[in-house]
Amino acid sequence: MILAAATSMGLGTCIGGWRVVKTIGLKVVELRPINGFAAETASAAIIEVASRLGIPVSTTHVISSAILGVGATKRLSAVRWGVAGRIVVAWVVTIPACVFLGWIIYLLLHFITGIR
Repeated sequence: MILAAATSMGLGTCIGGWRVVKTIGLKVVELRPINGFAAETASAAIIEVASRLGIPVSTTHVISSAILGVGATKRLSAVRWGVAGRIVVAWVVTIPACVFLGWIIYLLLHFITGIR
């Protein structure tokens, strides 16, 4: 299971990772190395505290929010809020889409194997 999860995460990063990096790092707000350092440090702190408290967080959501925060510290107009809004909509749509996909896969496997 661990190998399957690691493989799927690696494949997902290879297939769509650059698009995410390009969108977050260039299209939402233009980052300089110091901005990236600040966002990564804030994200690491938040993820560490959440982990110690047993709070599940999405690392992608945390780093994206930190990058938005770093961009907003320059000036609010430095952030392309239209792109950021589309990202938030994708976050909201992801959970019900995954639930639906899981339900469909369950029904297919149940139909094929007859196992509950």
